Formats: sequence, structure tokens, C-alpha cells
Amino acid sequence: MPVTTGSRYFAEAMRAYGVTHVFFVPTIVTPALAEMEGMDITRVTAHSEKAAVYMADGYARASHRPGICGAQTIGAANLAAGLRDPFLGCSPVIALTGGRFPETKHRYVYQEIDDYPLFEPLTKFNAQVDIPERLPDLLRQAFRAATTGCPGPVHLQIAGNFGQAIEGEADLDMVFEPQFSRYPAVRPLADPDQIRRAAGVLAEAERPVIVAGGGVTASSARAEVVQLAEMLGIPVVTSLNAKGTIPENHPLSAGVVGLYSRECANRVVAETDLAFFVGSRTGSQVTNSWRIPPKGTPVIQLDIAPEELGRNYPNTMSLCGDCRSVLRQMLQTLKSRQPNQQWLDRVEELVSQWRSGVDALRNSDATPMRPERICREIEAVLPDDAILVSDTGHSGMWTATHIELQHPEQTYIRAAGSLGWGLPAAIGAKCAQPDRPVVCFTGDGGFYYHMAELETAMRYGINVVIVVNNNNALSQETEIFDEAYGGKQDVSLEMWQFREQNLARIAEAMDCFGERVERPEAIRPALERALAAGRPAVVDIASDIDALAPNGWAQ
Repeated sequence: MPVTTGSRYFAEAMRAYGVTHVFFVPTIVTPALAEMEGMDITRVTAHSEKAAVYMADGYARASHRPGICGAQTIGAANLAAGLRDPFLGCSPVIALTGGRFPETKHRYVYQEIDDYPLFEPLTKFNAQVDIPERLPDLLRQAFRAATTGCPGPVHLQIAGNFGQAIEGEADLDMVFEPQFSRYPAVRPLADPDQIRRAAGVLAEAERPVIVAGGGVTASSARAEVVQLAEMLGIPVVTSLNAKGTIPENHPLSAGVVGLYSRECANRVVAETDLAFFVGSRTGSQVTNSWRIPPKGTPVIQLDIAPEELGRNYPNTMSLCGDCRSVLRQMLQTLKSRQPNQQWLDRVEELVSQWRSGVDALRNSDATPMRPERICREIEAVLPDDAILVSDTGHSGMWTATHIELQHPEQTYIRAAGSLGWGLPAAIGAKCAQPDRPVVCFTGDGGFYYHMAELETAMRYGINVVIVVNNNNALSQETEIFDEAYGGKQDVSLEMWQFREQNLARIAEAMDCFGERVERPEAIRPALERALAAGRPAVVDIASDIDALAPNGWAQ
């Protein structure tokens, strides 16, 4: 084995695994970053540890490669807090932090605490690197864990306040495993007998529905879902993580289901006689707290993780394997059938009713503006190959229901729960896909979290478009405070409302493109100018504080 430094090994590993960007807050493994000179790896310095994680998360989701982020010891707890979203969103982020040297533990070293346990519930793999000799095997294991099975974050704590433990020389094996540079790295097949049985159950159902989950997106199985749906005449609903699996103007598409959903999608799943969950954990969001489908509905579940099969519903059939691979097995087994036209007519009726019910809001000329109208204008302008990034809360609700992805090359990624994720995640997504337009939809509450990262985007020439639904409030809290104050909020408004601000001016102060929009007819040309600006852009849209997204329908 050659004698080299751990720093050099780390840099060579990043190149071997195809890493193009590393997101961090100084300082962490600085000599290794220096070794990356000339390797076409951009080292992105963020303004906060959480933002660095979110950038790595957006990068991972847009590239299907692990996103790399890091922070020194004092920032480790902040980095851990950021990992909540990629953990919940099943995103392969590899996090690096500084840690304590064994010889100085329990001696009150400046800025150090034992924060290693913080990462345990937030990662698939959590390990300490105390000497250079352990870097090769543990780094390889980090990539394996991140990209196999259900993807997810991992953490390596490298001893030293900024990871100095890997700087020394050692006999290092220089062995890398590029097969684990993308996910899914391994695509297991389902048992053929189970495939035949599941295919039979699916073919015999009178009112089946496919519920596509995040595993479809992770597995790149969109085409297979559409092919299966068209072969058998089965309507498709999606989770937020699978939005766009089927073009949303397709006659078999019923929209996003669950908590952040269209009423028609929930009604379709409520009326089904067989729900086929493809790559979905059947958690509370996609099922609207396990009410959609109702208890007792027959369920087929396909998931790469065997422990997820039947977790929340007693499955009629369980299929364990990679979504794309198993769907291809099913497509080889199934034969086309005559669809139940009565069921398809019912689905079309429900979708048409929903569209008619929201048409006035989507075309509203009111000022301040309705979010439904804002979304309609984004949909009209969104390029055919765009990546749409959504923040959580109301942003997720509005984009899920009112921005239709009608082109197979359009991609949707969204926060799994952390407000403020959108802006830095969009930066990461643009780093992963520099030739594709990246548009982020967030609210003013979300924008305020990490607006300093506009400077990061400007510094590195990362030309994202940030659309801010600016209602001067955390308006999703309206009903919560109404209830707490018995409907009288005379003294509580300051807890969820903000001063009116022109956020476009903040963007302009950072040399970004900024435009304030106060009338509906001005939205589309402003978005077109932002997309053509050639620099990071903020379109600040004055919206109605009283516009609240409806709760998910349930029986």
C-alpha cells in the first residue's frame, strides 16, 4: 500500500466517487480541501451549517449522488440539526464533523462537547475516525450505507476540532468503490412467485389505484409506473416526493394525495378497492394520518426495505426490492387488460370537479394576490426541463396542488419538514444540474431563514430563481393562534406577522436580480426576466395574508 496522507486520500476519494461539490462552513479537513485543487471539485463555503446540509441535500436529490457537507466541532450540533431533513427525506448526505482527540476527552478542550450521539438518530451510519488508517474503510462504508437500500444520511466524526486526525501519513490502500457513487447502488429483485401473485391481485381489482412514493423517484422508476398504469388502466396518485412521476395533465393522473393534497386524489384513494403503494413508507403525510385509504382497504406494498412492508397497513401482498427493477418484473408478467371504464370515468369526474372548484382562485385578479394565481403563472413559465424546489408548509401545499408538472423532464424536490430548506437546497440542486433552470418556491418566513445564502449563490455564480410568496407572515399559524386566543388575536399578531418588506431590494443589495410584483399580470414577465437574468434572482410577490391552504380531505 502506498504511503500517503489521509488528506490526499480523502481528495482522491472524492474524485473517484464523482463528487463535484463540497458544502461546508470553515474549517473542516482543510488540507484535504486544498488537495482538491485541479480536481474540478467546487468547495462551497456557506454561511451556516444547516444551509450547508440543505445544499448537500438538494445536490443529492438532483444528481442521485451523495451530497458532501461538513463543519468543525463547534458547528457539529448545527450540522446535526440540518440532517433532520435529509433523514426524513431519504437523501444520501455524507456529513463530516470535527471531533475530540482520545487523549483530550473529558479535559474541557475549547469549544468541544460530546456531540457524536446527536447524529445517531439522524443517520444510517455514524462512525468516528481517530487515525488515518481507518479513513479508507470507514469512508467506503459511508458511501455504501448512503446509497444502498433506502438512501439516507451518514456521519463521520474525524478527531480534531477540524478533523486533523487524517492529516498524518499512513499506508493507505487507495481502493475506491465507484459503484456506490450513485443511488440506488444495488437494485434487488422481488421473489418471482410473489410477483406473479401480486400481478394477479392487481389485474383482478375493479377500482385499483397506484400510490407512487419517494422510492419511485429514488429508483428512477417514473417510466415504469406510467407504463404499468397505461397497461392496466390504473389511475395514479403520488406523494409529494414523487410529484411529477406521471405528467399531471395525463388522463390517469389524479394529483398529490394525503395531507398536502388535492381533494380529488384523496377521494380516489378513499374509493379504491386496491391501493398499490410503490416505494412509499405509508407514513402519515401520504395517507393523511392513515385515513386514506380507509382501514380495511386491500394493499399491495413495494419497498426496498423489508422492515417497511406492512408497517402501517396489513398488506394483502408485500414485494421487497428496487422499485424500477420490480416494476419491470411485473411488466413482464402482466398482460394488458380492458380497463374498468366506469372507474376511470369516476376518477375523471373527481378530477374535473376539483379543477372547476379552484378555477376562480387560479385565475383571480385580486390584490394582494392569491397563491393559486401565483402558482398558475409559475406553471405557465416553468421550462420543460426545470427543477422546482419547494419549501415546507404552505409552500409545499401550494406547489403540490397548483403547479402541474406536465413534462417528463421536469423535476420536483421538496423539504421534508424544515422551514427555510428551500433556498439553500435550490443552490445545491443547481450545483448538481448547472444546465437546468432551478426555481424555488418559498414564503417570506422560509426566505428569512437563510437569505444570507444569496451571497453564496452570487459568489459562486449559482443562478437560481427564488420566488417568494410574501404575505408578511407565517400565515399557516393563523388557525393555531385563532384557537389559542378564542378567535380574538388583538395582542397575538406580533407572534406570527412581520413588518412589510420589499425582499427584492435585499437581493439587489447583494448584486442579485430582484423584482417586486404587486399585480397578477406582472408575475409572468417578472419570472421570465428572472430566468433570463444570468445571476441569482429573487421575485418577491405580494400575496394575501388571509389565503390559507385547505386541509387534506378525509372521510
